[in-house]
Amino acid sequence: MTPDGSLLVAEELRKSYGPTPALDGVSFSVHPGEVVAVMGPSGSGKSTLLHCLAGIVRPDAGSITYRGRALTGLPDAELSTLRRTDFGFVFQFGQLVPELTCLENVALPLRLGGARRRDAERAALEWLERLEVAELRAKRPGEVSGGQGQRVAVARSLVTSPRVIFADEPTGALDSYSGERVMEMLTEAAGSTGAAVVLVTHEARVAAYSDREIVIRDGKSRDAEYAG
Repeated sequence: MTPDGSLLVAEELRKSYGPTPALDGVSFSVHPGEVVAVMGPSGSGKSTLLHCLAGIVRPDAGSITYRGRALTGLPDAELSTLRRTDFGFVFQFGQLVPELTCLENVALPLRLGGARRRDAERAALEWLERLEVAELRAKRPGEVSGGQGQRVAVARSLVTSPRVIFADEPTGALDSYSGERVMEMLTEAAGSTGAAVVLVTHEARVAAYSDREIVIRDGKSRDAEYAG
């Protein structure tokens, strides 16, 4: 942890794609168990921020610290291990592996970490049950609805007991009711494990599930109450 108890801290992040700055001095922090919504219009840099925080994209400048450890200079192999063990991910379209069953999809992070199949699938089934989609365990992603698929994706994000869950527009492809259910289950499940959630969204009804909101506009960040 950092001296102020933050789990994940970014300071003055900058990232450009060609001549276009996506992040222009963004600072960010999240505490254990906290849900932080990153809001902003399309193209504002919020997804780039999430990808930098998760070690998927390297910033051009600035620093990222996780549990007191600098991430920006870590080798790709160490970042990959960290994403597999400490970070969970939920994306807009789930990104489930279509050839695998829902049970196998949820078990996949554990299997990649070296867990035996039986143990991994037992843990996966427990999370499918908690997310109320255990009946889908033998189905493949193409055989379930969007809302059901996102619940499976949430189960996959939690199966490794991560410290941080990164959710990038997790309800963007869902109708209002399905989106509400996914957000309820995501925040409740994360809360039960003590995981922090970094939630990227442009929807106020989704951001309402957060403890705090950060607004990204033109590559810069500010607390929501001062966004004007």
